[in-house]
Amino acid sequence: MHFLDQAKIFIKSGDGGPGAVSFRREKYVEYGGPDGGNGGKGGDIVFEAVAGLNTLIDFRYTQHFKAKRGTPGAGRDRTGAGGPDLVIQVPIGTQILDDDEDRSLLADLTKEGERIVFLRGGDGGRGNASYKTSTNRAPRQHGPGWPGEEMWVWLRLKLLADAGLVGLPNAGKSTFINAVSNAQAKVGAYAFTTLRPQLGVVSHKGHEFVVADIPGLIAGAAEGAGVGDRFLGHIERCRVLLHLVDANDEDVATSYRIVRDELEAYGADLNDKPVIVALNKTDTLDDELIAALSAELEEESGHPVMALSGASGAGVPAVLDKLLEAIGHPEPGEDESDEAAGWSPV
Repeated sequence: MHFLDQAKIFIKSGDGGPGAVSFRREKYVEYGGPDGGNGGKGGDIVFEAVAGLNTLIDFRYTQHFKAKRGTPGAGRDRTGAGGPDLVIQVPIGTQILDDDEDRSLLADLTKEGERIVFLRGGDGGRGNASYKTSTNRAPRQHGPGWPGEEMWVWLRLKLLADAGLVGLPNAGKSTFINAVSNAQAKVGAYAFTTLRPQLGVVSHKGHEFVVADIPGLIAGAAEGAGVGDRFLGHIERCRVLLHLVDANDEDVATSYRIVRDELEAYGADLNDKPVIVALNKTDTLDDELIAALSAELEEESGHPVMALSGASGAGVPAVLDKLLEAIGHPEPGEDESDEAAGWSPV
């Protein structure tokens, strides 16, 4: 399935149904009178966040969404049926933005099952029975029904993940996520192998958490260079970042600083998120060189540096332990013991 994280769509709620013009015609009723019912309300436009979706690709092929109008009123004071609501299902983490220059945020759907009535359908028109007065006993006017609302909006998806992988292109992020999760990210010996974010579910020590592999960042990414700037928004909601640095880079400190500078330039507090720094691809290096590179990287980052190899699996369990700790999962059995200790029959 192709990944698409933004789409522009047109939405329109249903028009209200027209009111009816009708008069009673009953054999044994001396005076008839108006009995036209009101029209039905138009359908609403409703957005709903559902599980099982992680792309907006469906909105590339269907871009116009119009709810049905209300049914016209009828005689015998019968009100028309309301138009059915049009429910638009979107992935969890979808934002709805106005189609203006600033693209102001209108709604943010971050929980499964969350629904929002975005555009309300038009009210139905009045039937002629509602116009009857003491001086107007046989009105023939009626309301045509109120029009629905319409607008163009942008949908923007920000993936929800517990941990986000960041680093320069070819830092080994795809190899790492393939090794620890159920993801099947493309791996290649060239930069920008990953062109779209990848999600993987990691099972470790009885816990599960979601990891997002973000396409590699380069200098100037926050201003539009490369492919990473568009996807930086996907790590805004990550609890922790795993920063992978290729041990084979000429200067590991510079490689680390390039990515950190782009996170800071992008904003949204990305540079303030908890981070785990790891030296990747260490399977081809000796222990002495690994220690020297780790010390250099630790001096630049100010964080302890973990050595690992996504290809061989060396050091990966220790990194997963750190991720679990940063995400906030308790150790197996910890939550059960705490719950038992806090319970009292009194």
